[in-house]
Amino acid sequence: MKKIFVLILFIVSTGLMAGQKPVDLLMKSKALIEEGKSDDAVRILSSALGNSRESAFYLQRAEAYMTKGDYSQAINDLNSANSITTSSGEYGLARIYGLKGDAATAVYHLESCMKSPFKKSEKEILLDPSFSLIENSPEWRQFWKNDWYGNLEKGISDIEYNISTGNIDEARNRLKEIVGTYPESSEINYARALISLAENKNGDAIKDLTGALTMEPENESYLRLLAKAQEASGNQAGASLTYSKLLDLGIPDANLLIFRAECYRKTGETDKALADVNKYLEFYPDSRKALSFAGKIEIAAGDNLKALEYFSENLKLHPNDPECYIDRANSYFASKSWDWAAKDYSMALDLKPDISDAWLNKGIALVNSGRTDDACHDFRKSFNLGNKKAAEYISRYCIK
Repeated sequence: MKKIFVLILFIVSTGLMAGQKPVDLLMKSKALIEEGKSDDAVRILSSALGNSRESAFYLQRAEAYMTKGDYSQAINDLNSANSITTSSGEYGLARIYGLKGDAATAVYHLESCMKSPFKKSEKEILLDPSFSLIENSPEWRQFWKNDWYGNLEKGISDIEYNISTGNIDEARNRLKEIVGTYPESSEINYARALISLAENKNGDAIKDLTGALTMEPENESYLRLLAKAQEASGNQAGASLTYSKLLDLGIPDANLLIFRAECYRKTGETDKALADVNKYLEFYPDSRKALSFAGKIEIAAGDNLKALEYFSENLKLHPNDPECYIDRANSYFASKSWDWAAKDYSMALDLKPDISDAWLNKGIALVNSGRTDDACHDFRKSFNLGNKKAAEYISRYCIK
């Protein structure tokens, strides 16, 4: 797959002329930045800007320049983004000046951000390493003396935190406080849905989120939570539509493709699932998870040879990962290539010897290869690791 990277890069670089969606270019450039290939990201985004002057492209190119340490070019791009979409570049400017150690200018831009639709949460700001050089400055301390968040925002933040730590009772009590103070709103619906989902009341969560989205139909947080609730309720088709809505909104998160592909797999739409996974692999060709997923989808579609190609590619890229050996072993096992299956299970167990299912399947493969004595050793290993299924095979093949 690496051999075709240059071709993929060229295709993506000229994607707008070929009708490629902006979100695809943003996903590709984001992946390149994460891989440390910021120069390639800059080239893609510069080509895109030559065809379409969008603030999202400027913001992403600024991120690439920041990663390179070219703060001047990043500042130019963030100012360009501001000129297209007011305040969209303010947080980025605050980050850059924070990295430069200029507390006064960083706080100036951060205040502008907080007064805009691009306002950031307290958690996001405090966890951002860009501000580490200025966090002891008087300007930074003064910034936090301002009351940037209303009681409703603080209440929802508390609910999110309590749910993340498993303290549902406290989240429920906090919800009662804000419901008693504030009228019904999309935020209240969202907070209620968070708790319902944590309590496995998926239908209630979907109902509240549907109401919230009636008021704010393009709210990313609400849509993400709705997709999660739909999946939990077994409505994979509905979840796939919600993930499609997020992608149509231009959210440059390639993981949405994987989430949607999983929904398609569960609804039996293997062609759509493979299309999404292969698109993800265009952005992250070395992804162990995506290559494994693609192979499993091919198995579900009945193409074991294609599955083996994905699994073998995964092993080339991740030769020390036992799960990659197990994936390929399972594929050989399904096609009754017993010797090859036993070999791959052995490799996986050399790396991680406590996988009971691998011992069991290796034993079954050995039995089918006529090596019953070796298989009995594996069945007993599987049983000793807690796999009760192994008892049947021990009884059948190992007790004389």
